[in-house]
Formats: sequence, C-alpha cells, structure tokens
Amino acid sequence: MSPRYVKMLQAMFAGCGVSIEVFFLTLLFSIPLALPIAYGRMSKKKILSGTTNVFLLIIRGTPLMLQLLIVYFGPGLFINWLNKSFNAGITFHWPRFVAAIVALSINYACYFSEIYRGGIEAIPKGQYEAASVLGYTSKQTFFRIVLPQVIKRIIPAMGNEVITLVKDTALVSVIGVMELLMVAKERQSALFSFWPLFIAGIFYFVMNWVVAFAFQKIEKKLNYYK
Repeated sequence: MSPRYVKMLQAMFAGCGVSIEVFFLTLLFSIPLALPIAYGRMSKKKILSGTTNVFLLIIRGTPLMLQLLIVYFGPGLFINWLNKSFNAGITFHWPRFVAAIVALSINYACYFSEIYRGGIEAIPKGQYEAASVLGYTSKQTFFRIVLPQVIKRIIPAMGNEVITLVKDTALVSVIGVMELLMVAKERQSALFSFWPLFIAGIFYFVMNWVVAFAFQKIEKKLNYYK
C-alpha cells in the first residue's frame, strides 16, 4: 500500500476516535440530563412546565449546526460586549471540543426527554394507585415499578436517536473539531481521490451497525417485560 494511503488511514482512524469520543460523551451527559427536563415538562407548575416547553421548542425547532455555532461563538461575543461596555477585563477561552459536547448534550437531552415523557405517561395510572395501596413510596414506585417498564417501552425510540447521534457527530466539524468526516474531506482534497469519503462511509456504517446490534440485544433481554 502506498505510504500516502497509509497516512490517510492513520489520520482517519484518529478522526474516528474523536467521533467515538464525541458520541460517548454526548450520551454520558444527555441521558441523565433528559430526566429532569422531562419532569420539568410534565410538572403541574405552569411556570416550570411552560418554560421547559419553550426551551424544548427552541432546541428542537432550530438546526443542530446553528446551536453548535451559538454555543461556540456566543459566550465569547458576550464577554467581548461586556469588556467593551463595562471595561470588565474578562478573558475567556472556550475549547472547540468542549463546546461541541455541550451543544450536542443539550440538543439530545431535549429529544431524549420527550421520549422519556412518552414512556412515563404511557404507564397506566392504576399502577401508581396499586403501588400506593401496597405501601410503596413515590421513589420506590418510580424506580421499582415505573422505570423498568419505561425502559422497555423507550428502547426502540432511543435506538433511533442514538443511531442519528452517530451521524450527527460529523456536524462538530462546523466549529473546527477534527472528527472523521472533516479528516476524510481534507484527505480527499490532498489525494484527489474519492476513497477517503468512501472509507468514512464504511466507518459510519460499522459504528451504526454496532449501535443497532447493541439495542437489539437490549430489546431481547427485556422481552420478559410484556
């Protein structure tokens, strides 16, 4: 194999590593963050539920690419305005990678929260009443009765969102994060060849296949909950 193509593969494996890191960190933060957002949306307090609903509408109603740009450039622009207006003398450095994780985590937490809400609201109210009669506390009812059923119900929808996340990691290139697709585009320009993009497609396919396979296994293990 030509040394140029060996370097290409090395660079693409490094870019794939960044994409995988973005993927797992986004899941790590977005999955737990989605739960309080879901409960805020379902809250009986109109101010809390209304504010949460507006926030969800904004996040789900605007492009993820735009959110990445706002999260990365927004704080710096705000700090510059403070410095010019009030001579605050504040210095700020927002790493590209951190900004990407923050934007993706918030975006996917909002989508996951709606999936959670659908799963929680699908549980019949009779189960809550039965748990109360049996002496379960609200916390015990949620974690021992409701949550296992919710997990079973939301697995297919969660699987679809996680597969989408694998592909959405490519969007972090808009703020200069050197992930897989950005590396592939650079190597394509350097080599004047379509192969880097083709290989990148294979990488994404394999990652999505692994995710789909993992969710199929999870669904089979939860089949006893019917």
